Amino acid sequence: MKVVRTDRELECPGIDAGLRGRGVELVTLPDGIPEAELMTAAADADLILMCYTPITARVIEAARNLKGIVKYGVGIDAIDIKAAMRRGIPVVNVPEYAEETVAEGAFALMIALAKRLPAITAAVAREGWVWPEQRWLGRDISGSTLGLVGCGRIGRSMARMAGQGFRARVLGFDPGVDAATMQAAGVEKVDDLHAMLRLCDFVSIHCVLNDQTRGLIGRQELACMKPSAILINVSRGALLDEEALVGAVVAGRIGGVGLDVYSLEPLARSGHPMSALFNRDNVILFPHLTFFTHEAMRRLEDDTLARCFEVLQGRPVTIRSHDPRLRAQIVGVEFR
Repeated sequence: MKVVRTDRELECPGIDAGLRGRGVELVTLPDGIPEAELMTAAADADLILMCYTPITARVIEAARNLKGIVKYGVGIDAIDIKAAMRRGIPVVNVPEYAEETVAEGAFALMIALAKRLPAITAAVAREGWVWPEQRWLGRDISGSTLGLVGCGRIGRSMARMAGQGFRARVLGFDPGVDAATMQAAGVEKVDDLHAMLRLCDFVSIHCVLNDQTRGLIGRQELACMKPSAILINVSRGALLDEEALVGAVVAGRIGGVGLDVYSLEPLARSGHPMSALFNRDNVILFPHLTFFTHEAMRRLEDDTLARCFEVLQGRPVTIRSHDPRLRAQIVGVEFR
């Protein structure tokens, strides 16, 4: 059996050792590999393991022995699932390994910006000390209002931290989650996104990226937010109109921004659409690592290996995600 794993920069020693220990031929490929090179490498592969690299229809068609595609992570927007379904090739992700982990990461970005940690620590590094001047004033989360754009499992974990943990008021916009489910998580359901944004001191995005949510937070939505509001995104970069966001930050129309995800990764200090956000006291640019903890990676590696061996042994592949794109599959899968 041959397995191709893309995005080898994301170190997964447990996955690599687990496959090789079962006698699998494992080929690892770098991030950003050209489509043609991926097609060549995958031509005789039984399984493709991917994280960020696009798995296009051409790649799927070229892989004549392909039995499955495993996303070692959550988001599946880089996989042409329809092309896989046409060939009866199951696609599966690992949706549950980092729900609490990513929520903790989002909360860490939020509290760091609220307490002016980037600005103050940078000033101390430059000057050795700062005094309690007005420009260093932070903000409390207690008594503030947090708006969640997306109230799935990660969003609801974020709600618990902010509401039960810090006594914030938590509002939620998510057409796919009913009011009772939100209420059980301590979230007040709001049906009008613009109306919610006007009320929020903090906004945290926790959506799946699809055709309906792409660019969900754009110029109009940013204009609805308070000039002092802090925006957090740990989900997918394309949920934001990034050009509009950069404009809002540069013009001082937003209080702070904490980002872990970007439409174009990796970032670069120059020549990147987000380059203007470097070296700003009210911006945290995190390199898509809110998921990256010892505990989460152990869960990711274990679940990924389980899905790989289901594919390689010809067993039905376990789908735990509720994403309708994966739930539409009818060949070689079973749903949990």
